[in-house]
Amino acid sequence: MSLPNRDTIIAIGLLFFTGVLIWASFDIRSPDYGTLAPSAWPRSVLGILLVFGLIYLFQSLRAAPAAASAEESEARGGLMGWFVKYRNPLWCYLIYFLFLATLPFFGALIGGILLVFFLLSVLGGFAPKKLLLHGAIATISMGAMWSIFTFGLRVILPRGSLFEVI
Repeated sequence: MSLPNRDTIIAIGLLFFTGVLIWASFDIRSPDYGTLAPSAWPRSVLGILLVFGLIYLFQSLRAAPAAASAEESEARGGLMGWFVKYRNPLWCYLIYFLFLATLPFFGALIGGILLVFFLLSVLGGFAPKKLLLHGAIATISMGAMWSIFTFGLRVILPRGSLFEVI
């Protein structure tokens, strides 16, 4: 009998964690007023997480064990090899940190557009046609999200000191 692959172990851990959270949701106090129990929203999100975890488990059990790729076998060890292996997530964390650091200046709309643009550009490439596409996707998606939160949900998003003069 072979050992389970990493995906199977992670799926089992995710399902265990979801089960603990569902069990903890029964400790949420229900007040005497209101029509919707306070535990309804957490349980609905946990139900979705449970379904995704089960799908993940079934797919990991069905999949054949993957052979080590040539890239992994030739990867350098040590700190430099770690940076090479995790280059994309490190770029994403750095860009997100810069977004948070500049949020008071740019605000949610401009900062969000820049965040999405730079994430798409770092992960998708810097070709001129791609930059135009990344700019369009960033502007449309963040403009739509900003509009939904600002006008639909009436959430006051950070405006930024860039717009205080206007």
